[in-house]
Amino acid sequence: MSETLLRNADVILTMDDARRELARADVLIRDGVIADLGPGLSTTGAVVEARGCVVTPGLVNTHHHLFQTLTRAVPGGQDALLFGWLQTLYPIWARFGPEEMRVSALTGLAELALSGCSLTSDHLYVFPNGARLEDTIAAAAEIGLRFHPTRGSMSIGESQGGLPPDALTEAEGAILEDCIRVIDAFHDPSEGSMCRVGLAPCSPFSVSRELMRDTALLARDKGVMLHTHLAENDEDIAYSQAQFGCRPGQYAEDLGWTGGDVWHAHCVKLDTAEIGLFARSGTGVAHCPCSNCRLGSGIAPVRAMRDAGVRVGLGVDGSASNDAGNLAAE
Repeated sequence: MSETLLRNADVILTMDDARRELARADVLIRDGVIADLGPGLSTTGAVVEARGCVVTPGLVNTHHHLFQTLTRAVPGGQDALLFGWLQTLYPIWARFGPEEMRVSALTGLAELALSGCSLTSDHLYVFPNGARLEDTIAAAAEIGLRFHPTRGSMSIGESQGGLPPDALTEAEGAILEDCIRVIDAFHDPSEGSMCRVGLAPCSPFSVSRELMRDTALLARDKGVMLHTHLAENDEDIAYSQAQFGCRPGQYAEDLGWTGGDVWHAHCVKLDTAEIGLFARSGTGVAHCPCSNCRLGSGIAPVRAMRDAGVRVGLGVDGSASNDAGNLAAE
């Protein structure tokens, strides 16, 4: 049994149901779990003097693209909206490989840790030149952050009416096979797990309806969570209505992408009916305010979502659309 005592913090922000704030108090950690809070605690283990500090729970980052850490402030994308920004960066990402994925993840995870983050998701949806999801998983193990990587995908390229170049897309059968591989190899569902894998087709404008449906079925068979981008800006809404004849909320519901095991990124343009759908179904939202501002996507209806009972978390989004990865700044 190992213990660590954080001693004599100026303030401990508990974030418990009563929202207690404890002055000049201690935190006792035993085998990686908080065992006690309060003044005058003792331990036979390590002691960290916390005088002058505010101690908070670790922050949770609900949306990121760690690979984008290497493509910040690219001039051609600085003043572009979402679709134009992506089309500027796709050719750069197409030249990445395993080492770029590892280094970008190491850099992004270290930045998150320095901003107080202890658990992050990651949405990796490009796998050029032999890159694989485990390139980022190894980086997270090296940094020491609890990690929820998601195996993303793109299968509909420009030649089929999608947004990404064909060279960055994958065959849908191969995508599903690799999803099974990474879940079986790396997903740890145990309490306190340091790595849980999710499945995350990139967006309605880069995958087929069939892949969305099949991914949802696979995720529920394997007991893992689902993640994607949804209703990010006006272009996203227009694409959904033109291609699918419905708004994004209906698209998600029709394909099995609502429920307590699903969280969607951005949701800037959800309407009242979609907010109600998410609240009733327990569907979560990753709110990324800095990125939404940076890309000119708009202001998400967070107050309306919260009032309706939608589960909302914060995300930094990819560093290429945020120019930082500081969760405290969100």
